[in-house]
Amino acid sequence: MRLLYPLDRRSLLLYLLAVLAYAAMLLHGPLSEGTPQERVFTALLSGSLCVLLICLTRRIAFSLLATAGLFTLLLASSVLKVTYLTTPLLAPDLVYFVNVDTLEVILRYPVLLIASFIGLILLPLGLIGIWRIDPPRVLPDWPPLRRRLALAVVAALSAFALFQASNPHGPFAAVYGKGMWAAMNDKSYLTDFFISFHSTQIEMPKLVAGAAEKQVWNEQVATGGDPRQRPDIVVVLEESTFDPTMLTVCKLPLCKRKLFQDDKRTRAHGYLQVHTWGGGTWTSEFAFLTSMAHVLFGNAGLYAPFNLAPRVAYSLPRVMKENGYRTLVIYPMSGSFINARNAYRFYGFDEFYDGSDNGLGWESTDFDLLKVFDRIVAQERRDHPEQPLFVFMLTLHQHGPHMTPLGQLPSPYNKPLFPRQLDSWLNLNIGNYLSRLEQSEQAMSELEQKLFASERRTVLMHFGDHQPSFDGAINSLTKRVPKGVTDPTKVTYYMLKSNFPLRRKVDFDVLDIIYLGSLLLDVADLRKDDFYEANALLRDRCQGRYFDCPDRTLLDSYHAYVYGKLHALQE
Repeated sequence: MRLLYPLDRRSLLLYLLAVLAYAAMLLHGPLSEGTPQERVFTALLSGSLCVLLICLTRRIAFSLLATAGLFTLLLASSVLKVTYLTTPLLAPDLVYFVNVDTLEVILRYPVLLIASFIGLILLPLGLIGIWRIDPPRVLPDWPPLRRRLALAVVAALSAFALFQASNPHGPFAAVYGKGMWAAMNDKSYLTDFFISFHSTQIEMPKLVAGAAEKQVWNEQVATGGDPRQRPDIVVVLEESTFDPTMLTVCKLPLCKRKLFQDDKRTRAHGYLQVHTWGGGTWTSEFAFLTSMAHVLFGNAGLYAPFNLAPRVAYSLPRVMKENGYRTLVIYPMSGSFINARNAYRFYGFDEFYDGSDNGLGWESTDFDLLKVFDRIVAQERRDHPEQPLFVFMLTLHQHGPHMTPLGQLPSPYNKPLFPRQLDSWLNLNIGNYLSRLEQSEQAMSELEQKLFASERRTVLMHFGDHQPSFDGAINSLTKRVPKGVTDPTKVTYYMLKSNFPLRRKVDFDVLDIIYLGSLLLDVADLRKDDFYEANALLRDRCQGRYFDCPDRTLLDSYHAYVYGKLHALQE
């Protein structure tokens, strides 16, 4: 047997490069996965794909480099997504995050921009070049029919191996069975991506038979208050905001902000338990507006604006409308971002105000948002003078990155605030965070003064959607959190005020974000539907906790009631 195409020096160098690239990918990819089964799984996937490409193209170097490039791209993308959004790359990302708005996000982060350019531009161009200099080769000098038959057999075996690896009920069932919650928290990035094609299907909560009847979930006497006294309600989601006094290092006076301190108008405030960290604002929006935790539905919950929003049966905007409210959302970005416009329609808002249409965008400050708010509310009151307003708006100024050079910040943030305790990177990020926080506090103070200066009864709530990541560095800092909080990365704050007294005080040391809606209804003295009545009862019985409710039987009964009887998320 001899080679039909002798290898020249250039071809030998090309083959050496291809083998080294594939070996490096194998070493840092499949062979670095968490468990032996996952290493075999991803090695089989890459190997089978490579052999299949060789059979189909007869270009050995191209097949090796294409496979190495593809798996390296997936691995690098997952590492970057974990860094910025705390979750690995998953199959639905290929659909939900491929849009113009994601491009705008990438353009704001130099590392993401460089990585995207390498993966989406240089890699395809390089493979095109390799294709042209790597001619088809047939290694054994066999008769044509025998060669074709051998290639067909090997290709069929490779395809069969790919099929078996892709079958969640096949030889790698245990790999698929680890679940997406585990996948979101380990470092088997390639495995996590491939199993997500199967595992990101919506998972309904597992309900305990007969649990709903073990508790009474409609025992409250519904109150409607005085229809003439229904207050206007304004809610502000403060992007990436938490009380910096949570950080044990943050003891300076500028760490203590009135934004988080109670006063005579405060009706409830404290630590807020959220279900995301470093990103994923849309999941906190979902939790606030529906009083459901996205993590309850498996990893598919990450894509709540796409796959959960259309199935929501109860929501805060809907119960507000039942109480006679005009419901509005003021969004700081384009309505196409993460399917926002459609999602808010499914949540039940009467009107969606697109940020792009109102001059808002990435560089907008909280004061820019307030100007838009003033204009929209004035117009709404002219058009709907008899209806109270429920307004939900989101800030954007505190969004990362927090990388403006300190010298460009106003004093005292123009130099390291913690030169002895923290490194230059954390000083840069915390300086940026605290500088923007001061602006947020000033803007909120202005909003509060305007709202409460009016004779109209008014409720104002603001809360943090998640902590900033500082590219992951924030997790190296020690944090003060209430006793019983198991994950300090998922704690922010909430503040609820009104210019009228309450019928009863409702306050908790720690409050899960799914209870903010029922808390609003209580403070505003509005009628609840069955879902929010049950939510308020669980809130009080579990002392503001949710997943860590002291009484697990309460949680089982609540889930069986709202998902089994009320069908809060339609299947």
